[in-house]
Amino acid sequence: MIKTFITSFKIKNTYRVNSIIYSIKGLPIINKILPSSLYKNKFLKIFGNIISILWEIVSTFLWKGLYVWLVLGSMTFAYKTNQTDTFLHLFVFSTLIGGILNTYLLNPTKDKYYSIILMKMDANSFALTNYFYSMLKLVIGLMPFTIIFGLILNVPLLICILMPLFVALVKIIVIGMFSIPDFKKNKVVNSENLPTKKVWILLAVLALLGFGLPYLGIVINQIIYIVLFSVSVIFGIIALREIITFKDYKKIYKVLLTNENVYAVQNASSTKTIRDNVAKRIEYNGDITSNKTGFAYFHELFVKRHNKILTLAIKKQTLVIVGIFIILYIAIFINPDLKQKLNNFTLTYLPYFVFVMYLLNRGTTMTQAMFMNCDHSMLTYRIYRTPKVILGVFKQRLKTLISLNLIPATFIGLGLAMLLFLTGGTDNNLNYLIIFISIIAMSVFFSVHYLVMYYLLQPYNINTEIKNSTYKVVEWLTYFIAYILIGKKIPTFNFGILMSAFCIIYSLISLFIAYKYAPKTFKTRI
Repeated sequence: MIKTFITSFKIKNTYRVNSIIYSIKGLPIINKILPSSLYKNKFLKIFGNIISILWEIVSTFLWKGLYVWLVLGSMTFAYKTNQTDTFLHLFVFSTLIGGILNTYLLNPTKDKYYSIILMKMDANSFALTNYFYSMLKLVIGLMPFTIIFGLILNVPLLICILMPLFVALVKIIVIGMFSIPDFKKNKVVNSENLPTKKVWILLAVLALLGFGLPYLGIVINQIIYIVLFSVSVIFGIIALREIITFKDYKKIYKVLLTNENVYAVQNASSTKTIRDNVAKRIEYNGDITSNKTGFAYFHELFVKRHNKILTLAIKKQTLVIVGIFIILYIAIFINPDLKQKLNNFTLTYLPYFVFVMYLLNRGTTMTQAMFMNCDHSMLTYRIYRTPKVILGVFKQRLKTLISLNLIPATFIGLGLAMLLFLTGGTDNNLNYLIIFISIIAMSVFFSVHYLVMYYLLQPYNINTEIKNSTYKVVEWLTYFIAYILIGKKIPTFNFGILMSAFCIIYSLISLFIAYKYAPKTFKTRI
């Protein structure tokens, strides 16, 4: 087993080093200076290995620290409930969500694909050694932060120490008591990258209970937490035995790493599977036509044929948004004590909706659909790469993307303004208008941002893999900035004015850059 682990670690490290070199070579300006023979450079290989090892150490602690600080620590202060209990409450439900979304064992990664599928390594040894290594990293990386933040919030030291163990136990229970038995019974493995509808519903319920109950003054206290931990130990031991004694990991990984697995898209049949799944949602009705001409005609046909992909999620989002606001309106009439809390929320937590609009935005989905079902073929024609065509299609796509994203944004803006009015209103009536305009501005911003990113940094290769490191960096920074705004208390009027102004200026500058450079940068990656 130790030999298998060492070999698998070397494979992961080699891939990581090559990825680092590839990312460096993919940066603007630098890519023209560095030669393709870069991968053979011994000095750079050593440098890459040092970075890889440092990253292994840093990543053990970095993401855990950000998770405890941003998700748990900062959100704890957003509620008026007991901070100690609130911290534990958020921790428990976040752990349950994380345990379902990422068990480590069933997370389809490239090192698993290379080691087990391509290099035919012993699947059982690989699975167990790497899984326990991941669990060890989890506990070691998380414990310093649960202790630091826990003690700040007056959580007893013993509970702080046990918190990372609870996270590991939940992941073990999900695997040993649900995933493996389900595979034994149904021979089915659900990829963690593609959660089923039932999983999404469960996650939504957990998120609602985790982040919604504290607003109602309901939180898990220390006694309940200790009971939950004790129960998790009992079930964790049972699940751990199932994980250790299970002998068919090879069968699990054969299913997991070849069906709908993004890490296996290099395989032509896998790419075909993805495209076939998308094709099922495309309208091929010959009666679909358009009265428009030129670029507008070309684009409208695309939109009509991809109506399910582009608009179905928008409709679902809008229904959920309307449902949430109706529930809130009913709640304030049933429980008038909620009025003040919700009024304060609308007047101070507008920054939270930057992250909400980030999640709702359909920019990524639309650009993927554009490339997979249109641009990857059309870019092979020289006329499609001319400035006139590129910019003509860009205009039409921008109009569509903005109009689609404005639908849920409009309901959010109106819903928040109505919520402010029903909960007591505001001394400054401009706040109603500022709330609505700022939400609309955020929606337009993300629409412009993602489409401009697509045209300036076109990240996909022929297999729809992202091959542009700059795109990944910008995408990650967008997520990080939106995420860090969660829980920030800024007066709605001040933040709304600043956010609206920023969105307008950013959009104008981005559009100018896109118009100038997109004809040169919009191409298929190798």
